[in-house]
Amino acid sequence: MSSTRGEKLFYSINYVVLFVIGMSCLLPLVHILAMSLSDKHALMSGVVSLWPVNLDFSGYEALFKETPILRSLANSVIITVVGTVLNICFTVLAAYPLSKRYFIGRKFYSFAIIFTMLFSAGLIPTYLLLKSLGLLNNYGALWLPGLVSVWNLMVLRSFFEALPEELEEASRIDGCSEWRLIIQIVLPLSIPVVAALSLFYGVSHWNAFMNVLIYINDASKLNLTVLVQQLIQNQTLMQEMANTQPEMAMKLTPEGMKAAGVIVMTLPMLIVYPFLQKYFVKGVMIGAVKG
Repeated sequence: MSSTRGEKLFYSINYVVLFVIGMSCLLPLVHILAMSLSDKHALMSGVVSLWPVNLDFSGYEALFKETPILRSLANSVIITVVGTVLNICFTVLAAYPLSKRYFIGRKFYSFAIIFTMLFSAGLIPTYLLLKSLGLLNNYGALWLPGLVSVWNLMVLRSFFEALPEELEEASRIDGCSEWRLIIQIVLPLSIPVVAALSLFYGVSHWNAFMNVLIYINDASKLNLTVLVQQLIQNQTLMQEMANTQPEMAMKLTPEGMKAAGVIVMTLPMLIVYPFLQKYFVKGVMIGAVKG
């Protein structure tokens, strides 16, 4: 069936709008990448746009030699991987029973969980609670408060509710236990939505900033996001390098190091996303179409 003239016009406008939105997201990142690979004179003269001028890796060299970026990168990986695994495990364990009609107290627990989306204790009570639990300066303070996202829980519960009840009945007839049912039958069928939720949780942990500033005081435990923020705000690193490494400092500008830090912080998520993209579209569409 051929499209009408109005439909073709509508699609054309959509393509143009989406292209402009896509470029508005992509071009700033390309510009920062070009800045991180350009030399000092090009950056100071302001001629760098979307392509590196006089290719130079001094910013990355100084970043890896003069800053604890590898340690911060390792901290970010630990925070993200462990946090995402805990999030998915507890989200599954909460969503599965809530998806069963025979679960006693299902409506009460669902209401209590959804209620937290509207009202929360606030920063000070949360800080005092984590302090009383001995979690300050511990990654548990980053994982525990957001252990289960209510929105993600509702999405996963909707997916579990859509699974055929005949699967569960057949499994029970064959003597399948509840844990085996979840691990060997439910979770393999839930790979698209679990992958999408893992991406949401992972990006949230990777970009963790305010919680790290509030709850983590040990400099050796700071993540990559906080380190890059410190590079952007503080000029002391360049002054120290001017005293200890004058040759390297002569090649650098603060803008070049900041751009290099932003690229290093962004690159891991850009690498991971293509592997989850095929599941991402399916996962975010869960519950959007019935039938």
